[in-house]
Amino acid sequence: MATLADKAILSGADNRPPMLEKEMYDSWKSRIELYMLNRQHGRMIIKSIENGPLVWPSIEENRVTRQKKYSELSATEAIQADCDIKETNIILQGLPPEVYALVSNHKVAKELWERIQLLMQGTSLTK
Repeated sequence: MATLADKAILSGADNRPPMLEKEMYDSWKSRIELYMLNRQHGRMIIKSIENGPLVWPSIEENRVTRQKKYSELSATEAIQADCDIKETNIILQGLPPEVYALVSNHKVAKELWERIQLLMQGTSLTK
């Protein structure tokens, strides 16, 4: 007899983030965090949600300070910049249309994450 996990793997659930159900926010939060951890650089993705995105470094060029271009970032900084985009995509893909419409203007995952939690307060076990 196949377990629930086996069925999830067979149905391709590992390829899509879990979908938020309004009455099950706490469960969704746990499942989407596990989903993120299972992605490449998962710990970096989670850290970025907790701490905010990469603060892009600046360089001085001809006595003018400017933000580095993506191609000028260190390998670690580039991975972090990529993770910042991945996490936002993962969160947005896990939202039903009515919630997505309320939060899609947030492009920073930390703000997006906090806004979803605020919206779901009182609709789940977060009370």
